[in-house]
Amino acid sequence: MNPHPAVRRQLPRADRATRLVDLSVAATLIASDTPATHIDRMFRSDRALRCLVVKRSGTLSLLSRDHVEYTLTGRLGYGRSIHTRSTVGDLVPDDTLVVPGHTELAEAAQLILDQPESRRYRDVIVMTDAAPRVVSVSQVFQRLSEDFRYAALHDPLTGLPNRRKFQDRGTALLAAAALSAAVTSAVTSPAKPAAADRRCTIGVLYIDLDGFKAINDTFGHRIGDEILVDFADRLRDHVRDSDVLARLGGDEFAALLLDISEGEAADIAQRIVTAAAAPFASDGHLLYLSASVGIALLNDMPDDSDLSPLEALLREADAAMLKAKNAGRHQVARLDGRGETAPIARNASIRRRLQHAVASQAFTLNFQPQLDIRSGQYSAVEALLRWTDEELGSVPPNEFIPIMELSGDIHRVGRWVIDRVCEQARLWVDAGVPRRIALNVSPLQLAALTLVPDLTAALARHGIPARLIQVEITESSAIADMPRAIDQLNQLRAAGIGIALDDYGTGHSSLAMLRALPLNVLKIDKSFVDDIDTSTSDALLVGGLISTAHALGLTVTAEGIERMAQLTILRDLGCDTVQGFLIARPTTPGELVAPDVVEVA
Repeated sequence: MNPHPAVRRQLPRADRATRLVDLSVAATLIASDTPATHIDRMFRSDRALRCLVVKRSGTLSLLSRDHVEYTLTGRLGYGRSIHTRSTVGDLVPDDTLVVPGHTELAEAAQLILDQPESRRYRDVIVMTDAAPRVVSVSQVFQRLSEDFRYAALHDPLTGLPNRRKFQDRGTALLAAAALSAAVTSAVTSPAKPAAADRRCTIGVLYIDLDGFKAINDTFGHRIGDEILVDFADRLRDHVRDSDVLARLGGDEFAALLLDISEGEAADIAQRIVTAAAAPFASDGHLLYLSASVGIALLNDMPDDSDLSPLEALLREADAAMLKAKNAGRHQVARLDGRGETAPIARNASIRRRLQHAVASQAFTLNFQPQLDIRSGQYSAVEALLRWTDEELGSVPPNEFIPIMELSGDIHRVGRWVIDRVCEQARLWVDAGVPRRIALNVSPLQLAALTLVPDLTAALARHGIPARLIQVEITESSAIADMPRAIDQLNQLRAAGIGIALDDYGTGHSSLAMLRALPLNVLKIDKSFVDDIDTSTSDALLVGGLISTAHALGLTVTAEGIERMAQLTILRDLGCDTVQGFLIARPTTPGELVAPDVVEVA
């Protein structure tokens, strides 16, 4: 693989000029003592000759056709008679702009604009090692205009069309296809072809690289860029010349397939999946990824007045791609219409809007207090991530967090949460009301080996003691890689940070797991305490969990407490702390106030 493919791909057109010399043409060089009548004859005999470069006293000046015509004609038409004995040196204007040939076009344009108005439109002398050359000002600005337009419509890394060009061209092609279909249906009435072979004017593939963000984070952005460029080349090899390929952003690509059948679209999509599975070679490593591809066909699109045809195709293909990811990745998927469209389209909308939310940090933190049953006071608060979107409204965490885990955005947002939690802890310390804050950690954060340095850095940055922070992990995150989880958690414990096992009882945990993990707190899931005040067996089960945890030296927190009867039973069973709507709902830091002592009946 080319060690610097990003540089190679930024200028994908072979004829694209980047330096002034690339636009220049050879110039005719003459001496300053050449008779004016001689150069008059030169311009008259060669109508294509724009200008001459005049050498005088070691400097170069430009003499243009227009300037010669103006000078020799004169106001009253006697210019040629007046200049019969003149030389070229008498005719050349002052202050010709001379620029080195290696000058970039944008820099040359600025030099031109810095000239006085009277000289701003003259041709420019371009100096090279061989001989002086000439370029017209109009050429410089025309090429820059073309380059700016190209840059606005193409991805600078891969050279593929970007989302804007994809939408522009796709919209135009869909409009042309609709017009063609209308004309055809008006003049003919062909028999409907068999379903397996019917044409679907236009289809869209939505392509996402599985596992790319992990490789990007592990090996660095340079390697990540190489992979994206290589993958773009593979995509070019597997779509047809008539199709429109684009990089939508990050590791997401799309292909607009023209005049395609269902079978052909599926075949192209499968070839892309196969191509992505081949190893990517970089810096002596063979890196393995896969691709998930969603298919959407125009014939399957319902009428949707809220979306353009292309937007509807993209949303459907995006939703199908998520279906492929949820089914195990490394495959092609298509929505089958049996109740899939609404929820998967909802997930696709969430994923689309999450990109904006992550970039603009549109998240907030609410805090839900935990009550110490013995003292009746708040013992800690749990930080809860919240997101309200302009289009989607309030989106529950159980909808957007799994999507962030799929996309890899959980790492970026997780670091933001850690920083904000430590910042809030500092504010409460400064206000004289220090509170321990529990924050939830994704299994992916625990597996990435960045949790410990992220937390310790945030603690140092905000100057708060580690005892004010508690990390909550789920059973699934610990079981996924037990040795790695234990190592990370031991480092956190050694730093003074508390560790809680959240949602206990909903996974596959065992007594051996509780003994192996370096825990401080066990949090019993809401499902175990929902009926504790009406079911004797549930109360006995929870009592057993509490006794076991205490025997292991753990503090016990019960979640989801909504009734006073639940709280009373948990007190009698020896539970240490509780949280739920009965105690307090999640709220903003400004609305969180210390309660009066809660009396447990």
